[in-house]
Amino acid sequence: MKKLWLVLAALVIASLVLTACGGAAAPEAPAVEAEAPAEEASAAEEEPMEEEPMEEEAMDSEKTQVRWYVGLGAGTDEGAIPLEEAFVEAYNASQDEIELVLEIVDADNAADTLATQIAAGNPPDIVGPVGIKGRDQFKGAWLDLAPMIEANNYDLSGFDPSMVDFYLVKEEGQLGIPFGIFPSFVLYNKDLFDEAGLPYPPAEYGVPYVDADGVEHEWTIEYMTELAKVLTVDANGNDASMEEFDSENIVQFGWMNQWTDWRGVGTMFGADSLVAEDGTAQMPEQWIEAVKWTYDGFWNSWFIPNGPYGGAEFLQGGGGPFSSGNMGMIQMHTWFLAPWAFDGTTFDWDVAAMPSHNGVTTAKMHADTFGILKASQNSEAAFEVLTYMLSEEHATDLLTIYGGMPARLSLQDDYYGIHAETNLDGKEINWDVIAEGMAYADNPNHESWMPSYLETNDRYNETWNYFANTPDLTEEDIDAEIATLVADLQAIFDAAE
Repeated sequence: MKKLWLVLAALVIASLVLTACGGAAAPEAPAVEAEAPAEEASAAEEEPMEEEPMEEEAMDSEKTQVRWYVGLGAGTDEGAIPLEEAFVEAYNASQDEIELVLEIVDADNAADTLATQIAAGNPPDIVGPVGIKGRDQFKGAWLDLAPMIEANNYDLSGFDPSMVDFYLVKEEGQLGIPFGIFPSFVLYNKDLFDEAGLPYPPAEYGVPYVDADGVEHEWTIEYMTELAKVLTVDANGNDASMEEFDSENIVQFGWMNQWTDWRGVGTMFGADSLVAEDGTAQMPEQWIEAVKWTYDGFWNSWFIPNGPYGGAEFLQGGGGPFSSGNMGMIQMHTWFLAPWAFDGTTFDWDVAAMPSHNGVTTAKMHADTFGILKASQNSEAAFEVLTYMLSEEHATDLLTIYGGMPARLSLQDDYYGIHAETNLDGKEINWDVIAEGMAYADNPNHESWMPSYLETNDRYNETWNYFANTPDLTEEDIDAEIATLVADLQAIFDAAE
């Protein structure tokens, strides 16, 4: 198992970004649709030796065919395809009742192709790997696995209960079994903390922050904000907690929710959705708090880079602002823990627990799994294949192709050591707190379904960008913009019905 991880480490890194962050594009590969091998034609003059092949064909025709569709997430790059084909070949050789057929569709066309297949009554059976955003493009299309889990006595005890619940969707059921996960955490620059004379953030959940005087403080967003201000520094060495601080000449920032959108930032204050339970548009109260906290960080307390500062040269690094060495803390996922994020960096860093808000801690989660479509004509056989794919013996084979931290607890220790050895030059980090983050995953997830997803996404980001680039707004101004946003979202929702 370890040898397999090491041989395919390079593929893991490519898959990490594609699978989880959604913003990076995988190398394009031609659409591939797997077919059963064609039999060689026999020349008329050759001696007929058809008896054995015909027996094989008859045997294959008795197998239940299960179609595995790849394209909504990772798995379409040229390096992954031979490994997926090898996995299919190994599965088909392992038993004689099911024929697993691989269908790989280029990511640019995968959603449209799948929609067409479903509409035409010719759906695949298993789809994946797929994240929450990809899954929810097909809301209502997924089979509730709970009855099959119960009927087959499928053991879920090998997973953190929070990760099992992560795939439990209200009014839809158990839409997946945990596979590859990308927990989030606080990623912090140890050198900047040392320079400021600040002890590091908590190394585990549920413990306080202990300041330089030995005083304990609850690890909350409010207290984290105070540290972020001290870590925000101007060209003269003054930090954002000082009266002398020059906000026009900032050279170092204290905090950023890097590479996420409004929903991702809001989720730090508590999991929710822009879609209320009755289907109408809403802005959850805790997300309004998150907006006002962020706006204060942009323009009043200055500990978060606003729009103009976002493009500053001193914040440019191979892995974004944190990699520049001029960012104290960010919220990030495990897919960031890769060579490209730290190439050329010289500072020391580690990971810590996410802070709480109003007594509740939420660590937003990116995660991939495989789903079975409701329209599958072979759902029982598909579930059998699925249990093979996610088993302790075989999940690593797929995780090696797609990347991700194993959701299965028994596989995690090997992952920590091998990932550090192959991708982090052997650096020791606080893996325990990353694993603890599973218990605080957001459900509903910040990437969950919204009506007219792309239009809705564009509209709320329009407001977010307005706040990031517009100083001197009052609280009343912010409330008015949020009210306008909700009204506009409702209009989008109504048009989508």
